[in-house]
Amino acid sequence: MSDAPEQAYQVLARKYRPETFADLVGQEAMVRTLKNAFAADRIAHAFIMTGIRGTGKTTTARIIAKGLNCIGPDGADGPTTEPCGKCDPCRAIAEGRHVDVMEMDAASRTGVGDIREIIDSVHYRAASARYKIYIIDEVHMLSTSAFNALLKTLEEPPAHVKFIFATTEIRKVPVTVLSRCQRFDLKRIEPEVMMALMAKIAKSEGAKISEGALALITRAAEGSARDATSLLDQAISNGAGETSADQIRAMLGLADRGRVLDLFDLVMKGDAAGALKELSGQYADGADPMAVLRDLAEITHWISVIKITPEAADDPTTPPDERSRGLDMAARLPIRALSKMWQMLLKALEEVALAPNAMMAAEMALIRLTHVADLPDPEALIKRLQTLPTAGAMPGGAPAGGGVMHSPAMRMAPSAPVMGATMQAAPALATAPEMLLVSFAQVVELIREKRDMKLLFEVE
Repeated sequence: MSDAPEQAYQVLARKYRPETFADLVGQEAMVRTLKNAFAADRIAHAFIMTGIRGTGKTTTARIIAKGLNCIGPDGADGPTTEPCGKCDPCRAIAEGRHVDVMEMDAASRTGVGDIREIIDSVHYRAASARYKIYIIDEVHMLSTSAFNALLKTLEEPPAHVKFIFATTEIRKVPVTVLSRCQRFDLKRIEPEVMMALMAKIAKSEGAKISEGALALITRAAEGSARDATSLLDQAISNGAGETSADQIRAMLGLADRGRVLDLFDLVMKGDAAGALKELSGQYADGADPMAVLRDLAEITHWISVIKITPEAADDPTTPPDERSRGLDMAARLPIRALSKMWQMLLKALEEVALAPNAMMAAEMALIRLTHVADLPDPEALIKRLQTLPTAGAMPGGAPAGGGVMHSPAMRMAPSAPVMGATMQAAPALATAPEMLLVSFAQVVELIREKRDMKLLFEVE
């Protein structure tokens, strides 16, 4: 047996972590600003990076640290936006062992005592590098006392000290700290850029992955490069030969998008039996009921957006057949029905999360959705009422069939003019065979049966 230790596998998210500004994707505005600042020797003493997880905040901090301390292969170069990665400072910073580049996790060191260590050490010059750099990750986790202790040092640090902060919750950072830092907002990576990056990494790894699978990974990552790379790593391990979209869907626990569109169509048509059968089929194939309802909500939002802005359908992560179905549904479905569907799905998701049996709750939600989808909207109801035949005209020119209480659901405390009109309309009601209540006495009797005492007293 060999005594040589086996080289540990390095996950793709770490293996393909950007080493220079040229490797950063989707952050052109920040890279341009930093390059100009380095070229003009206008480097701020404190930076703060904000954005969602996995967009490169800590990575950018390390690249800035390398650029500030890089000495080049010959040992004579100054600060640069293109660190060589070969000199001792660059290698030490990349490996996290440089004595003058201190990386601190504010989530685990939140107190004023931890910050006091930094304040006491800033006055000493760097041991071997050009600058002493403090990288504080998740800086919003620091306590109020820790922030206050850092303020004076942050505003007027020694010339050899630089601070770089990273946070996902910029609103939790005091404005007194923000005003002392140069802020960079790292944006979500666009789908086209993300798919190209994933395809490049897959090619470097010698893995075959279909375009549909890349689209699913990109959609699931929601703009985070680290999330996408981690999913790609899992997908390569999951797939034998070429990784397909179906394999990615099974890996992520997603329902088949085409089948969810079929389910959405059945719900909007009011076909309760068909919708329940389709849901049961998806459940039998391993789909999570909560995931199916979540996908229905996503499709409702997507079709609503397409209806308002049709160019939104040109998303590269959307397959052509799905795009055509979405455009067709957007043309057929009114925005009122889509809004109603959205609101009821939000309520259904809450119910499924709380229910002891998720499948039963999902089925009840679908029954309710199909029932409501089949109901006419208020505008159609008004038009239908206007076309009903009338039994004659009431005094004053009002139609006799329009203002009479003939439904148990219609309960209003009548005013004197309404009472008078009702009394006068009684003969007309007697000649109208389509009316349920043909006399005023029956109206009173109905109110008594419903036990609405206040209305009964007023009417009598």
